[in-house]
Amino acid sequence: MKAAFCSKFSLIVIVAAAAGLLGGCATSGNPKDPIEGFNRAMFGFNEGLDKVIIKPVATGYETVLPQPIQTGIANFFSNIADLMIGVNNLLQGKPAQAASDAGRVLVNTTVGFLGLIDVASSMGMEKHVEDVGQTFGRWGMTDGAYVVLPFFGPRTARDTIGLAFDVYTDPVGHVDHIPTRNVLLVTRVISDRAELLKADKIIEEAALDKYSYVRDAYLQRRRSLIHDGNPPREQDGSAELENDNTKVAEAGEPAQPSPAQTAMRQ
Repeated sequence: MKAAFCSKFSLIVIVAAAAGLLGGCATSGNPKDPIEGFNRAMFGFNEGLDKVIIKPVATGYETVLPQPIQTGIANFFSNIADLMIGVNNLLQGKPAQAASDAGRVLVNTTVGFLGLIDVASSMGMEKHVEDVGQTFGRWGMTDGAYVVLPFFGPRTARDTIGLAFDVYTDPVGHVDHIPTRNVLLVTRVISDRAELLKADKIIEEAALDKYSYVRDAYLQRRRSLIHDGNPPREQDGSAELENDNTKVAEAGEPAQPSPAQTAMRQ
């Protein structure tokens, strides 16, 4: 199992490094997206895979399972994610938030029946969204080139390196019983994709060029997350785009709903 994780880790790091190198030599109309040709091809691949396999399964999942069961499954994986969210908050110098995350795990794992019920939120313990890419950003690492990964979807070079650490430290991925681990991984992908179904219509209605919309929405949201919702204003920012992205963020992740886009979400 360790060998498999090392292989995945190395592959993601190599992709990030390649994105950074290509970013220095490729040309594009958008300086944040210097490998746009490659990214559009990967975007199309992910869209096709999602349309043929992932989205239909997620739609069926949403149709068949009662909402309380869907919520319980989402809460279960959210509780697992809180473990590394707390670690990242600590690494970012936010001990109060890290303590809150630890409290969420303790309360939801015990009183909430292994996280199936989000008791912590009802007790006022805020749910945070943190990952290694955000931690690197808080430490001052620049975004690097925007890159669309096969299967994992939109990232930056920095976030791709962060993703490698997220994959390696993912508690679900370290379950020793392989059939159980595979069921958990697949269920998490389907659950996360089902939550994104609400965002599909917003994206389709808002975007003349879906690729560009998803790219800009992803970059703006990541910037907002790194600065805890209060990013410094960009001179070339578009108020209209920010408003559209806010609507998408309220419905789900403002990024391409690729098969594993949120599979490693922390």
